[in-house]
Amino acid sequence: MPAQSLKLGANCWNQYTDWPAFLAAQVRADSLGYDSIWTWDHLYPIVGSDDGPILEGYLAMAAVAMATKSATLGLMVGANTFRDPALVAKMVTTLDHISGGRAVLGIGAAWFENEHEAYGIEYGSGPPERLRWLAEALPIMRGMLHGEEPSAEGPRYSAKAVRNDPPPLQDLLPILIGGGGEKVTLRLVARYGDACNVGGGLDNVRRKERILREHCEAVGRDEAEIERTVGMGTVVIRDSREEAQRVQRQIAERNGKADPWKDQPVGTPEDVAERLAPFLEIGYRHLICGFPSPYDEESMTRLATEVRGMLEAHE
Repeated sequence: MPAQSLKLGANCWNQYTDWPAFLAAQVRADSLGYDSIWTWDHLYPIVGSDDGPILEGYLAMAAVAMATKSATLGLMVGANTFRDPALVAKMVTTLDHISGGRAVLGIGAAWFENEHEAYGIEYGSGPPERLRWLAEALPIMRGMLHGEEPSAEGPRYSAKAVRNDPPPLQDLLPILIGGGGEKVTLRLVARYGDACNVGGGLDNVRRKERILREHCEAVGRDEAEIERTVGMGTVVIRDSREEAQRVQRQIAERNGKADPWKDQPVGTPEDVAERLAPFLEIGYRHLICGFPSPYDEESMTRLATEVRGMLEAHE
């Protein structure tokens, strides 16, 4: 999965939308040449008010897989607390078959307490416990995806020589681990991940990169085997910064009356390219950009054409 050339990903939010609009956005991203398409794994909205609609992620992406042709696809990222790991491996393998070999297993420890409480899903005592659960889950999922029959008798998960039949179409269906926790999450990336996903701005990503390399060295992993992906926030592109900011406010209002997001790639194509380019220079070459409902077609198109061209010329 490691990539040398620029990749663009479109994370089309599954909150405050309806199915036709969501599907059309994912099909548009695929037709525009986005390298990857994603959605969240949440049961309540996570931006703005959580008292609103959201589509379930795995079922949504299974249908998206039938309607698209080229982009890889998955959840950004799956909530480990929602499903047993053996079932997740089976589900993502099925998604791989539906998509013709384009699935990615995105996974993280989960964090949104409201949805867990509402749905009766065990949330654990805090991040350390949920990370222990993730650490138990990853060997099961990785083993199944690699054609093994893993067994486990952990305090959280058990499995008994579990088969994954049929296997994925891909020789290596990649596991992308989301999160930047420095002591545990990035170490799990070093041990089990084919890709990472971090965010929080350039300085934060630089720090996470240094720590990830340290973990790779400690566990004897070649860091070059791990694809670096980065969440770039929500993109709005117009001919003027003022118009882009106006559209951004409208999108935020539509999404549960959220406050407009701060420090986002919002502005002219030149503004957005200038913001994205430094990540390429530090090796984070798969840039995943958020597109909330109503999935602004102008921004999606101009990112995939004008901004991509500027970034490629910059290299």
